[in-house]
Amino acid sequence: MRNIGSYDGDVMREGDMAGGRSGATGGDAARDEGAVYEATGDGLRTGPGSEVTLRPQSLMLTFLGNFVLGGDVCVYSGSIIEVFGRTGVGEHATRSTLTRMVGRGLLQRRREGRRMYFGLTDRAAAILRDGEQRIWKQGAVNDDWDGTWTLLAFSLPEASQRQRHDLRSQLTWAGFGPLIGGLWIAPGRADVTAITEDTELGPHIRVFRSTADPATDISRMVHETWDLATPSAGYTAFLDRWSAFADGRGASDVDELAVKLRLLTEWLQIVRADPHLPIQHLPADWPAAAAEDVFRRADARVDAASRALAEEVLETVPLRA
Repeated sequence: MRNIGSYDGDVMREGDMAGGRSGATGGDAARDEGAVYEATGDGLRTGPGSEVTLRPQSLMLTFLGNFVLGGDVCVYSGSIIEVFGRTGVGEHATRSTLTRMVGRGLLQRRREGRRMYFGLTDRAAAILRDGEQRIWKQGAVNDDWDGTWTLLAFSLPEASQRQRHDLRSQLTWAGFGPLIGGLWIAPGRADVTAITEDTELGPHIRVFRSTADPATDISRMVHETWDLATPSAGYTAFLDRWSAFADGRGASDVDELAVKLRLLTEWLQIVRADPHLPIQHLPADWPAAAAEDVFRRADARVDAASRALAEEVLETVPLRA
């Protein structure tokens, strides 16, 4: 990765100079988490033969999480445009994505001469660390559950529709399912700090840690409380799209950097839709373990080359002067 001083040229377009928020709270970051990783019909294909499409912003977060997070740098906009051109995202869409992310407090700008650079805000870093945890540390299979549950009860006024929507989005992102009414449940000791510390939501929430009575049919509760079909279908489709590539079959002249971004973006969206329920209470043919094996082997096939390409392409300056 080239670390540079200042350059001439590449004057940012007027639309890229819009101001953004700063000083966002942890509660704001939590509200972002459920929204920034979504699949939509943007026309960007993922694996060979795939019809899955990915938002440029989701790809951008993957790029930032893998090549910028922890580096304490800002990346030159022209470098980002070059990287995204490899994935099929055009210059206009890339610039628009950068502008929107500045507006949401996810990126900050730094000008050097006539060039513009983009670096992570604390909000973006928190979201990216969460994604990093889900991909590389938590894993797709919950095989060490200790039998405990986190119960979260809330009661919001009928007029608080936005707050209710925000809360449900955050709970879903955190792996909770609606047990009954305003009572939601998640396996293990779910981290709800960002929710309880939210100045708007916190006063309306009560959190408990507990275990189920032996008379409770946990497997039935799991099937009634969570949508299992969506993550199961996601894992199965991922296997169909990426197994051949993971096995070393198919095209050998791929752009490893583009493949890396698409692979990780798609995988994160799949694990995000998975509430990470105890494996002993899931169907015997649950496909998460097989899909994770394919993911890790596919990533290993492109990781070194993708990082070498990023090192060659990306031009950076220190995040703080």
